[in-house]
Parts: sequence; C-alpha cells; structure tokens
Amino acid sequence: MPLTTTAPTTGSKPNRRFCVAPMLDWTDRHCRFFLRLISQHAVLYTEMLTTGAILHGDTERFLAMNAEEHPVALQLGGSNPSDLAAACKLAEKYAYAEINLNCGCPSDRVQSGMFGAVMMKNAAITADCVAAMRDAVDLPVTVKHRIGVDDYDSYDFLCQFVGTLSDAGCNTFVVHARKAWLKGLSPKQNREVPELNYDRVYQLKRDFPHAEIIINGGITTLEQSIEHLNHLDGVMMGREAYTNPYILATVDQDIYGANHPVKSREKIAEQFLDYIDNEMSKGTKLHAMTRHILGLFHGMPGARLFRRHISENAYKPTATIDVLTTALKATSGAMNK
Repeated sequence: MPLTTTAPTTGSKPNRRFCVAPMLDWTDRHCRFFLRLISQHAVLYTEMLTTGAILHGDTERFLAMNAEEHPVALQLGGSNPSDLAAACKLAEKYAYAEINLNCGCPSDRVQSGMFGAVMMKNAAITADCVAAMRDAVDLPVTVKHRIGVDDYDSYDFLCQFVGTLSDAGCNTFVVHARKAWLKGLSPKQNREVPELNYDRVYQLKRDFPHAEIIINGGITTLEQSIEHLNHLDGVMMGREAYTNPYILATVDQDIYGANHPVKSREKIAEQFLDYIDNEMSKGTKLHAMTRHILGLFHGMPGARLFRRHISENAYKPTATIDVLTTALKATSGAMNK
C-alpha cells in the first residue's frame, strides 16, 4: 500500500456532511487508514500540524499518507501568512482534499506561538492568513474556530469574525459550539466546561446562508448528527469516533445514503491486519497502529479482554502481529459464549 506523494490529477470538493475531527496525537495516518475501513465517505482530518514542523521538519513524514485514506483534510497551525502559504504549497504535492486553519485550539503551547483560538481576537490578521493560503493553492481553504474566546463571546463578535474571513474568501467554517478560555482551563477542560451553544451556530448559518457551516462539539451519536443536519451543512465528531470507532459503521448509509453493506467489526479487523502486516515489513512498530483500534469492540462482550491483551503486549520490542490475532480470537470466543 504505497504512500501518496503526489496529488491526483482530478478531484472534487469533499462532502463534509460528516467529518472526524483533527485530534492531536490520535488522527495520524494509521488511525485514518483504520477509520477509512469503517466509513468510505466521512471526511477525515489530520492532527494539527504546525507550519514550523512542515517547513523545517521531516515534511515527508508529516504529510505522506496512504492513497486509501482519501478524502483527508490537512489541518495547519500557524499565524504567519507567508509561512502558511509555503506550507500549503508543500501540502499541495500530496493528495489532500482541503487545508484547514486551526483557530480553535486553546493550549498554552499554541497560544505562545500566537495561533489557535487566540487568532479569533484579530480577525484581520487571520483573514490575511486565509487570503495568503488561498493565493498559494487551488485547494479549498477552511477555518475551524470557536463561538468565542475569553470575554470576546458575543454573537456580534462571532459574526464579525466569520464575516471578515468570508470577505477574504473562506467559504467553509467548522464551528466548535463552545467558547475557549485561554487562561485557567486546560485543553481538556476547554472541551467540556464552557457551555455548548448549538443555537448560536444555527443562527450563524441563517445569517450566512451562502457559507458552509459544519458543527463540532459534544456530538456523540448519529442521531444527534442527523438532527444537526436539519439545520446545518455538516457535522464533525471528535473523541467519540476515536474511542468508539464502530459508531462510524453506518455513517455511509445513514448520512450519505450509500447502499453498500455495513462491515462487521471482525471484517474491519481482518482488513487492518493486512495493513499492519505491510507496515511492519517496513519497520513500523505494532503499537503505533494497534493503539488506534482499542475501542473497536466498545460495548461488546470481550471488549475489555481485547483492550487489555493489546495494551499489555503490543508495545513489547518483540511484539508481532500475533498480538492482534490472539486478541481477536479471545474476543470472538467471549462474544460466542
């Protein structure tokens, strides 16, 4: 399964009716390949990658992906227009369907670099970033942001931010329906403590009817997703899709209207075994891949046994693919009792 190193000659706008959020340390290429085995249509996002990492680090390691992962959006972190433009140009050599600018992350490290949620406080600079990115590449440039930040949390502030970026050419906004507190709350608390305000995102769509508005935050079921789609253009699910990945099993049918069969957990694991075997032959460590599938049997008999066996054995230097096959056999036995 070769890594994609050049962009395809043809492409189309990704259908963002259902997206899996960018999650730091989680949505790497191994995770995305696994999730793509479950849903063919959901739009997947990379972890947030900083412009510094792409421009001055191992660009190939950060940007390369498997062709089977598409459609994938690249999320960038940065606030320097020229650096963002340069990173976009490098990314265009790969097969990303979209480049997304992170204006929602509240972590101290991101704040010290003057990007993430703090960018909402200066819409003009953020608009310059969007314009530079759009000038650099032909790919769609989108923005992920909060409904507010610190005491800048009025609806008028949100509209001004979105309006300024819209004037710069951004047509798609992924809106986390919580504001961010940059001081006093950890990134984890910022995903849980500020109150969700879905109505504000709905109002944003009514006031910007020509913009594509994707909602994020607190979405844990497909039923919730379908309800949001009565008001908005798309939904983005985060941690639930990672910790309980089989929730994506009917996304293609329930959200996109596809008619292909729903895969079983066992079929997904079997297909991922082939991927693992191929990757290990190239030197990839078993744990780097199996850590993403611990929730595959979430809620099923044998799920705890599956997680424990992999967690206790996959990290060992001598670990082989037998760790996973043994875990699957034990889980199957528990489910058939």
